[in-house]
Amino acid sequence: MNRSILMSAGLVLGCVVAAGSASARDQIRIVGSSTVYPFTTAVAEQFGKTSGFKTPVVESTGTGGGIKLFCDGVGVDKPDAVNASRRLKKNEAEACAKNGVTDIVEMKVGFDGLTLTQSKAGPGMKLTLAQLFLALAKEVPGPDGKMIPNPYKAWSDIDKSLPSIKIEVLGPPPTSGTRDSLHELFMEGGANQIPALQALKKADAKAFEKAWKSIREDGFYVEAGENDNVIVQKLDANKNAFGIFGFSFLEENAAKLRGVALDGVEPTFENIAEGKYKGSRPLFVYVKKQHVGVIPGLDKFVAEFVSARATGEDGYLSKKGLVALPKAEADKVRAAATQLMPVAVDQLTN
Repeated sequence: MNRSILMSAGLVLGCVVAAGSASARDQIRIVGSSTVYPFTTAVAEQFGKTSGFKTPVVESTGTGGGIKLFCDGVGVDKPDAVNASRRLKKNEAEACAKNGVTDIVEMKVGFDGLTLTQSKAGPGMKLTLAQLFLALAKEVPGPDGKMIPNPYKAWSDIDKSLPSIKIEVLGPPPTSGTRDSLHELFMEGGANQIPALQALKKADAKAFEKAWKSIREDGFYVEAGENDNVIVQKLDANKNAFGIFGFSFLEENAAKLRGVALDGVEPTFENIAEGKYKGSRPLFVYVKKQHVGVIPGLDKFVAEFVSARATGEDGYLSKKGLVALPKAEADKVRAAATQLMPVAVDQLTN
């Protein structure tokens, strides 16, 4: 089969099946979120050890980049699944459909907390979401309430009670699902706490949205790429810097890093599971149903991922920092995933 010939998705799969196992991949391929990456890797390793199938290949490409790869079409040269640190958007599902990816199975695998983290050697800090917004926004309200370029260079410029150290926050690039969560969980939440921005929201909703979706580009916020381990290394080297990444990375590096309390709530397992912590967010894996039966073991991998031994409260992913879904919701997710029920596009939002 000549894979370079552009064909319809159904015909591609038909040719793959007809050509036999020799032309099909014998390893599952997964792309996407750096936050979900360690969890999916753990499932892949367990699956490789116990299932009789080869260990799936998992790549960290960022949520946005991974979804583009996933939606690029159907066939053995395309990914079988994508990790996502946010839910698939309706327009992304529609883009998938245009390329022949029409049956997408959604697995909500648990919760992560988006954390602001620092070295244990650094100055202990507690922040409000409003203070974090003022540190990171491209524009902030000036003395007269009108938006101005962010003038804050040190934390003490924002509030005299904060340390007089340079603002330096390392975080995700625009292609990362973690960046979407930064905007929606931290920046929008912080903007809603500031009176001048509350007034802007009432007067001009689009201008308000632009304010919380715009991160400063003057060197005080540093895009650190898709690999969260890079941020961990930099925080370890610079005690005055802060990093933004998922709770699992904080858990893995708890010996040298600590989470910063936001609005008085620490980023702990319990606070995330109970929804008390403002940075709590669900994590997803999406699978191409059209690849089931073509890529060996894909349906078995789905079953392993949503099993209680993996994503349950006492499952092996909990030791990696994943916060389990409530039992009733986990049972519902497990039933839909193991039956390979495609997500309804009209349930998604942009």
